[in-house]
Amino acid sequence: MDFFTNPNVLFYIFAYLVGGIPFGYILAKIFAKVNIKEYGSKSIGATNVLRVVKEKDPKLAKRLAIVTVVFDALKGAILVLIAKFAGFPPAVWWMVGIMTVLGHCYSIFLRFEGGKGVATGMGVLLVLLPIETLIGFVVWFIVGKTTKISSLASLSGLMAVIIASFIIHPELPYVKSHAPLLLLAFIIFYKHLPNIYRLIRGEEKSVAL
Repeated sequence: MDFFTNPNVLFYIFAYLVGGIPFGYILAKIFAKVNIKEYGSKSIGATNVLRVVKEKDPKLAKRLAIVTVVFDALKGAILVLIAKFAGFPPAVWWMVGIMTVLGHCYSIFLRFEGGKGVATGMGVLLVLLPIETLIGFVVWFIVGKTTKISSLASLSGLMAVIIASFIIHPELPYVKSHAPLLLLAFIIFYKHLPNIYRLIRGEEKSVAL
């Protein structure tokens, strides 16, 4: 079968394109009349939406940040659910999730720039590893409320998901390997490298979560 007519490949391309829809950028542009790619961390994620829009309208900033998280998470969750109910094998579910996160982090619509992939990854993992993801969410919430540092909360939550997955599932269901999860986590950690450097230097800014 030709490469570009392979259903799996077509789905991966579709997942990448849908993942690349920059909801945070679009929402801030429409409702706050601000280009979040020019301010703050220049990320399209909810944290930067909150930080940038907050300077103009704190109440609107919170609403837009919440909607951004929901939409970004739905990108990942819905695409993986489509893959599952369409009868694709489990390995494809994971690859669809990874491609969606890649699309969010390196959006073709923003010249291959994007967000950090946390909310989209959460949506993917909520479908594939619901118990581990809920544990990660609890850790994210506690660390976020305690430190007020979004990147630290996100990375802590992701680490909790990884650790919990090895404890709950020594071998991930169906795929029998943690490689897909670790690859997805690597993308998110890689996008957080600047944040990690600032955390090490004690320069990472806090934000009201």
